[in-house]
Parts: sequence; C-alpha cells; structure tokens
Amino acid sequence: MCKIKTIRVEDAAGQVLCHDMTRIVKGEMKGPQFRKGHIIRKEDIPMLLSMGKEQIYIWEKPEGYVHEDEVAETLAAICRGENIHQKGPSEGKIEFFARTDGLFQYDTAILNSINEIEDIIIAARHNHSAVKAGDKLAAMKAIPLVIEEDKLLRAKTIAGKDPLMHILPYCLKNAVIIITGNEVAKGLITDTFAPVLAEKLGAYGISVIKNIIVTDDTDQITNAIAEARRGKADMILCTGGMSVDPDDNTPGAIKKSGALIVTHGTPVIPGAMFLLAYFDDGVPIMGIPGCVMYTAATVFDVILPRIAAGRRLGRQDFTRMGAGGLCLSCPVCHYPICPFGKAL
Repeated sequence: MCKIKTIRVEDAAGQVLCHDMTRIVKGEMKGPQFRKGHIIRKEDIPMLLSMGKEQIYIWEKPEGYVHEDEVAETLAAICRGENIHQKGPSEGKIEFFARTDGLFQYDTAILNSINEIEDIIIAARHNHSAVKAGDKLAAMKAIPLVIEEDKLLRAKTIAGKDPLMHILPYCLKNAVIIITGNEVAKGLITDTFAPVLAEKLGAYGISVIKNIIVTDDTDQITNAIAEARRGKADMILCTGGMSVDPDDNTPGAIKKSGALIVTHGTPVIPGAMFLLAYFDDGVPIMGIPGCVMYTAATVFDVILPRIAAGRRLGRQDFTRMGAGGLCLSCPVCHYPICPFGKAL
C-alpha cells in the first residue's frame, strides 16, 4: 500500500500537494482551495491552519497503484459516449453533463457490476431520463487516494468496448392525432384531448401536423390511420376507445391497420390500458387512454421521451415498469422528480 509521511503544516513550505484540499465556508464556497501539484508557500500556512489542516500527508505511489485523478479519468473513458462532456477531475471526481437535449441511457446491470468493485464509484441519474443541454448526468471517483490498478482493469473488462453512457437526441419531428368518439364526431362535446397531447409532444420538439376526428366505428378509425400514414407522420396517436366497453374499438382498429402490437396494457397506473404498436417501417402508433387527458403523469409521459428519441420498445420494456409504476397521486405533482416510472 502507499507509504504516507506526515509533515506539520508549519514545516510544509516547499512540499508539493498530491491531492486537492477542500475549503468549506457556509454560504460562500465549497471547493478546492489548493489544487494537486501546488507548491506550498509560507503565506499558505495560515489558510491551511484555518481549514483545520494541522498536518500534510505526503505519499509515494507504489508500483501497481493508480492515483484518484487517473481513476476518475479511466472511469470517464469507460462511460462517456455521444453528446456528453465532462468537467474535472476536481477533488478526484469527474462529472458528466449533457451537450444536447435528449434521452440519457446506460446499461443498469453493467453500472451495478462496476460499482460492486471495491473503492470505485459511478453515480448517475436514472436511466431513460429526459435531459436538457447542460443537465448533470453522472459523477465518478475513487474512494481512497490511490487504488490497485487491477480494479480499473476489472472495470474495463465489465464495461466492454462500447461507452456505457450516451444521450440519444430527439429525432421524431411530427405527429398525427386521431380523436375517436361519437360524442366528439357529432359535435356534442368539444375535444379537449388533442391540446393536452400537443403540449406534451411540444416538450420534445414534436409538432402536430393534423388532427383527425372520427366516430367509434372501426373502419373510420382504420381509414384515419391510413390517412395519417399517407401524410408521412413520424408517429400516430389515437385517443379514446381504449377501455373494455363494447364500443371501444380503437385497439381493434390499430390491429386491423397492419401495425404489430407490442403491448396492450402496462403495469403502470395511471395508464394501464395504453397500447403501443409499430408499422413495418418503424413508425409507432399508440392508443392513448383517457387518463392522459386529465392526469399530470401517466405511462405516456414515461415512454414519450424514448419514443421521441427513436428508441424501439419491446414488451419487456413495459413488463419491467411495474416496480415504480404506481403513481402516488401527490396533491402537487412534481414529476419527473419523483419515484413514478423509475424501475430499478
């Protein structure tokens, strides 16, 4: 292990710091007052004493060990993928930030395996997070000042050749909304669903190019889907007709349109009756349950960033949502800063 020599601060002039030294002043600063490599001067000694440093530790790195800054740099190289930039190392830590709006993704199993290696850590915000440019994504560091090089080699082996973390920019640009319901088609009520969806889509740069209103008739819904397809929509949303009532024909119409259904029903509440399907060319079509119209956060809000980023979802993506899939219906909704939709 490292050989550590202790020197009184009063005798430390001329010594070279081997690590950052943090100063904390409530309400003013929390950060390195002196950086690694700084040559201690006589005038630095009062500051060091005020920071509670009565002695300085000098170490000699033995063969086979790696300094904390090198550890952070190696972990960053393992993790940093597209559209991510880093800051640091500072105090032995490197932080990641988003270069662009998009979907933050990584392999949770690989992250967990790396964190099982003693003395190194990688902390990240939730997988599948919707982020904006400048958002903090992750941080990584060694726990002690130096660690065995073998631990880093194990981390590299676990991670494999591809970067662990990346951001997928949002790539879908437009949508068609098909509003189903006899009461809307006949003018008995005014549709209030499409404006809600338009606002949610707009948060990811998706514009609504057309709203189509039809009755609950299966053929009308299927024809509207065909019209949306001819209009080259990036995604199609069908509102209403998703429950178990006999006249709720939206799921059948989506199936009849030729789309392959991934799931009809999710272990997420609100949003249990949600449907996702894809056409052969990869265009997604969704059946949106009524709860999306009046509830702040539903399964639609959970999966929309992934759809907007062009990720093709499979059934297992939904079956894994049960852990964390229950909205607690808080009096004031703070989604996405809450546990909802964040599977372990």
